[in-house]
Amino acid sequence: MEHINSDYNWYALYTRSRYEKKLHQDLFNSGVESYLPLKVERRKWSDRIKVVEEPLLRGYLFVKVSNREYFGVLNNIGAVSYVTFGGRAATIPENQIEGLRKIVDNFNDKLNVTREKITKGTQVRVKNGLLKDVLGEIVEIRGKTRIVLRFQSLGYCLHTEISMKEVEILDSSVVVDK
Repeated sequence: MEHINSDYNWYALYTRSRYEKKLHQDLFNSGVESYLPLKVERRKWSDRIKVVEEPLLRGYLFVKVSNREYFGVLNNIGAVSYVTFGGRAATIPENQIEGLRKIVDNFNDKLNVTREKITKGTQVRVKNGLLKDVLGEIVEIRGKTRIVLRFQSLGYCLHTEISMKEVEILDSSVVVDK
């Protein structure tokens, strides 16, 4: 896709119920960059087990649009509205989308998603490996292996297991995901 305007930002878009995949395909066909994180799940029926891809964040799709394309996205069937805070659509930093892609691509089988209200904890940065330089917030530690990476602009938390040796504690003045 060729960008006419260099002011492209990522936004979270609310979708109609169970329209995430259809809207993602429609936007792709119209040349709009979008990202739909999918989780692979095994579903069991009485006669078989099937592997299916389900949206990781139900009811959400991420779009990267310019001011010029901003309202056009809402004209697609399945698009409801942008996620807003304080009356304005919340932009999502590129590094958060890339961090989300890394997590989904490399830890899909270990992902859990929650909408729990989680209090702020220690800010960390992953030192090495596939998630190098991804910023997060430790919310819970279980046996020194579980860390919760928080994407505040959506109000969701993505859980994945990582060793405490693989993260560095950031200065308390550093604020993640603002």
